[in-house]
Amino acid sequence: MAGRIPRPGFRIWLVLLIVVLGGILTYLDPRDSILPSPIPDGSDDVPDYIIQGAYLTRFDENGQPYQRVESPRVVHTPDDITRLERPVIHLIDEDQRRWVASALNGKLANKEDLLTLEGQARLYAPEERWQLDTHTLHYDGNTGHAWSDDYSALRQPPQRMTGYRFDAWLDDNSATLTDNVRGYHPPATPETSGP
Repeated sequence: MAGRIPRPGFRIWLVLLIVVLGGILTYLDPRDSILPSPIPDGSDDVPDYIIQGAYLTRFDENGQPYQRVESPRVVHTPDDITRLERPVIHLIDEDQRRWVASALNGKLANKEDLLTLEGQARLYAPEERWQLDTHTLHYDGNTGHAWSDDYSALRQPPQRMTGYRFDAWLDDNSATLTDNVRGYHPPATPETSGP
């Protein structure tokens, strides 16, 4: 008569239950379900790193902040290009005036310090209360020059102007709008004299 295999004890069943539950929990772990979007094709576009929910600050050689970038997604590639989704960029000029730029997408060529904003690009000067809206806006961080070769609308209430070329030099606090410029400039209202 062949011998019977003994029935597994309580401890064996407990260990098997823990292993099975651990496997199920690992399979259902929600942290692994949030994956980054696909990596772009091409060897130069394979990212070095991806940052979700980024708040980045750039400093000058004196340690002073001169650029702050907020973006829900930042992708940096080995060719030293940084791509930004829905960026909001705060720029500080030489006189410590603040400028705010935003767009649907952005690209920063780090070697040249050239920022390109595309899709509903906007440059806003809070102190002067003027705002530029265009499709593509470029900004050279070395010279403080912002420009657009697209249709641009410049507003400083109650005035507004449109044209097909915009240039601004942030450090000099000057801007030009050229090529088929049209605008609305209401006459200045005389100040009322006091009693």
